[in-house]
Amino acid sequence: MTLKLPLPPRLRHEARLLLNIGFPVMVGNLLQVSMSFVDTVMAGNLSAQDLAAVAVGSSLLMPVFIFSIGILMGISPIVAQHFGARRLDQIGPTARHGLILGALLGIPTMLILWYVEPVTRWMSVDPELIPKTLGYAKAASYGMIPVNIYLALRYFNEGLGNTKPAMWIPFIGLLFNIGANWVLMYGKFGFPALGAVGTGYATALTMGVMCVAMVAYTWRKTDFARYHVFALRSRLERRVMGEVARVGLPIGMSMGMEVTMFAVVALMMSSLGTMEVAAHQIGMNFASVTFMIAFGIASGITVRVGQVYGRSGLADARYSGWTGIGLATLFMTGTALFMFIAPDLILSMYTQDQALIDRARVLLYLAAVFQLSDGLQVSGSGALRGLKDTTIPMFVNFLSYWVIGLPLGWYLGLKAGYGPEGLWMGLIAGLTTAGVLHNLRFHLITRAHRTG
Repeated sequence: MTLKLPLPPRLRHEARLLLNIGFPVMVGNLLQVSMSFVDTVMAGNLSAQDLAAVAVGSSLLMPVFIFSIGILMGISPIVAQHFGARRLDQIGPTARHGLILGALLGIPTMLILWYVEPVTRWMSVDPELIPKTLGYAKAASYGMIPVNIYLALRYFNEGLGNTKPAMWIPFIGLLFNIGANWVLMYGKFGFPALGAVGTGYATALTMGVMCVAMVAYTWRKTDFARYHVFALRSRLERRVMGEVARVGLPIGMSMGMEVTMFAVVALMMSSLGTMEVAAHQIGMNFASVTFMIAFGIASGITVRVGQVYGRSGLADARYSGWTGIGLATLFMTGTALFMFIAPDLILSMYTQDQALIDRARVLLYLAAVFQLSDGLQVSGSGALRGLKDTTIPMFVNFLSYWVIGLPLGWYLGLKAGYGPEGLWMGLIAGLTTAGVLHNLRFHLITRAHRTG
């Protein structure tokens, strides 16, 4: 007997459209996070020190990387609104300027990762971890320019509602990453065994492979010929570059604040000991996998809201946004229940060390608590991005993560003596604040345009 929910036809139709756009992105994001999962598992099989070095090195890499991702994400809602309004002549210039901006952003990102040693000392990282951590960060930095080019083209595709490349290209990347890790970490085919540093080089090479695949796909797709994406000799237009930067820069700042909160927590965790870092890395790695479900839906929300807003205005965009937010909330409720019900099954995928499992179990329970908050904040901000409303959400993230989340986590974790659990309580507070405020803003912007 099949259970059919009595959903209104419009809601079913809207949910189907959102999932058609968001599902490939969701799968692609899960595949990309699976690369981090693979790095974590393979490093953990070498030693706790290699695992901790990858954890701390990733914490240094992700803030600068995510900042670039956020800026380039501005391409998607701009293209989506142009496409919805049938301003097709504006799509190509947006894509070209996004490519140029992505390549330029890769240079300072790479240089920052070369000179992060003062940050590790400032955050009191275990001195034994610093050489491997810095080696990982520098090795991974060589992939920053290629991955930014990949991202610029990915968000151009997504803005048009063409999200399948965001699924199958990361699949290629995952397979390549596994092989490159095996060769470079363990020293196969005559290569030296580089351990955690080999993970960084494998990451950079994988970014290059994904870049080549996305360039080839976009170049060869016949439907895209009208946009002249690779006509890079075209005149630079201050207006177009300004729009990409104006929409994208606040997204980069917003995402940077969120990821930096997690990164700073990881670095503070490193002052509590190697076992605490390893437990934190396991819990956070699995939580990031589940987050990619909501993030994929949020990408679909951005595209759908942008296209609908460009075509028919704010009332229909409101309906699309709330439908997507509801879907994200539903999915994250399911992942939270899974974490509560089967923590040991999850943790056994990462380690067989019973002491580490016992330490990480409590953090996994706390990760389950913030699943709903994380789903609400990412889907709410995705709806706002579809409207190209990115500046106020940036200030919301600053308040949520840097005024509330981090100070509270620091106090509870390091001063009040609650340790890792206290640091994670700060994460919960920051994500909950952001989730409430992003959704409230979307409601306030669109409330005068309600539809049935």
